[in-house]
Amino acid sequence: MTTDTQKEEWQLRVRLAECYHLISYFGWTEMIFNHISLRLSGEPRRYLVNAFGLNYDEISPENLLVVNADGKLVGDTEGKPNPAGFALHGAIHSARDDIHCIIHTHTSEVSAVAMKQTGFSYDNFYGAQLFGRVGYHAFEGITLYEEERPRMLESLGDKHVLVLRNHGVAVGESDVARAFFLLWTVQRAAEIQCHAGMLPGPDVPLSDTIRASCAKDAAWVLSSTSAADKMFDAAVRKMRKDVGPLWHGDNA
Repeated sequence: MTTDTQKEEWQLRVRLAECYHLISYFGWTEMIFNHISLRLSGEPRRYLVNAFGLNYDEISPENLLVVNADGKLVGDTEGKPNPAGFALHGAIHSARDDIHCIIHTHTSEVSAVAMKQTGFSYDNFYGAQLFGRVGYHAFEGITLYEEERPRMLESLGDKHVLVLRNHGVAVGESDVARAFFLLWTVQRAAEIQCHAGMLPGPDVPLSDTIRASCAKDAAWVLSSTSAADKMFDAAVRKMRKDVGPLWHGDNA
């Protein structure tokens, strides 16, 4: 491994570790379960993921594991991956060259929306940004089995948000900051939808024309500007200000 490659991998490790801590900071964790995965450069394809058993706020650049698309450990390290946890991530990573980072969550709000037949409402500010950008996959049980992979990929299609019915959500983007930005949009859409549903009276509907325009602009901001990087960096700064160093030796 060259010095440049080592430097690049270290930068990715730091970025991913920060993302794990942000998910914990915002309260979007599921104890020791769920994953955030990130593709490393080069071939054969390798991915960074958390060691099974660690809390998200215990993740550091050093203790992230390297696995292949089947979730099998690459190299000899102390930690071990969740043997059942990479099925969803591996399927998407293997099929989508444009997706390098995948975040899977099932917060209460997202899981509640995933249980509704209509799924996400596209009538709030954040929901409108997701119009036409969400795939839905019927629940088949815990995502453990190889035979479910083609059906998950068919459900995702060319989109970047996959609602796992009766379960949760997975978002995928080209890098960590953009995946986090997209997850934040999904989470906010779910939160507002849940709160609106508790209020009496009908919602104000948006037209498909307005929804499509909003979603197009949101996708452009995500893919073609530095907004996601600025937001991610600002969130990390606030987190470090509030909680201090994120791991031993964190001098950022």
